[in-house]
Amino acid sequence: MAEQTTDADAGVDSDVRVGVRTRTLSESRLRYIRQLGATDVFVDHADTDEEPDEFNDRDGAATVAVGRDSIPSVERLAAARERVESQGLSLTGIQSLPYSLYGDIMFDREGKEEALEQIRTLLRNLGEAGIPILGYQWNPRGVVPMRTTPAELRGGAEGTAFDLEEVEDPDALAPGLDRAYTEAEFWENYEAFLREIVPVAEEAGVRMALHPVDPPVLESMGGIPRLFRNVENFERAMETVPSDNHGLKLCLGCFSQMGEDVNDVLRRFAEKDQIVFIHFRDVVGTVPKFNETFVDEGNFDTAGAIRTLHDVGFEGAVIPDHVPKMEGDDDWRHRARGFTVGYLRGVIDTVRSS
Repeated sequence: MAEQTTDADAGVDSDVRVGVRTRTLSESRLRYIRQLGATDVFVDHADTDEEPDEFNDRDGAATVAVGRDSIPSVERLAAARERVESQGLSLTGIQSLPYSLYGDIMFDREGKEEALEQIRTLLRNLGEAGIPILGYQWNPRGVVPMRTTPAELRGGAEGTAFDLEEVEDPDALAPGLDRAYTEAEFWENYEAFLREIVPVAEEAGVRMALHPVDPPVLESMGGIPRLFRNVENFERAMETVPSDNHGLKLCLGCFSQMGEDVNDVLRRFAEKDQIVFIHFRDVVGTVPKFNETFVDEGNFDTAGAIRTLHDVGFEGAVIPDHVPKMEGDDDWRHRARGFTVGYLRGVIDTVRSS
């Protein structure tokens, strides 16, 4: 096994680390991440049901395929971890559970029992392979656009944006639905999911991390409740099946979109040790209209948020989530991602030294 990075080598706080999400684990991508000084890698897998072409022309060792009837084996996961570690990095988790694995559970449809069993298998395999985190969300795909017309940022960079006025009819039923679902139904289905899955996560030694709905606007869109649109609903999620193995993939951008004070949110969940890892991004504006921007701009103060994490004793990774598109960027937006990693590392070092 390759020697792991040290604090002095990585140049970042030993408590607050900087990670990166990436779909490919190619050697060139991992070398680039290592050169940036990031330490943690989260696999941003492709859903094999929704994106089968992603696996046609790729090095099989450089991807982690996850989907319905496509659960990676312990051996495959361990090989991915070793591949990441060979570049002096840590494979800390799978970024998110694909919709093909939780959709039937969310709607209480035929096939949910099979899906539950596959998620149990995935958790057990992750635990055996030594990969400690599985992110997930409770958000349907293809209902309304996550984003609308992009925004122009400084120097002509491009940031994603959302404006509810650009959504033609948010109350129209989503494709494939024959009726609207109630919030009570969705809570019942979600809580049943937790009761089935959280005990398995505990046995496997894997922490599950819940992401907010994005955009966190309206109680329901397309006939589908948007449960995780506010702080109170996250607290309910954490209290339903209390566990050290269930927490938040705390997206600062989403809470900023809600109009929340992100420092208050960080303290609120950190005091109960419910933050598993953090999506570090920001926006200008709040729902129903906002746009994403560079990490050094936006609604909240980046240094203030890092100081709060330091003060509450957070031990984990902050990772750039969505980043703007800069001049010369590739599809992964390597330049903007590199800028964000460097900026966060500099702020972390400054806060720690002060």
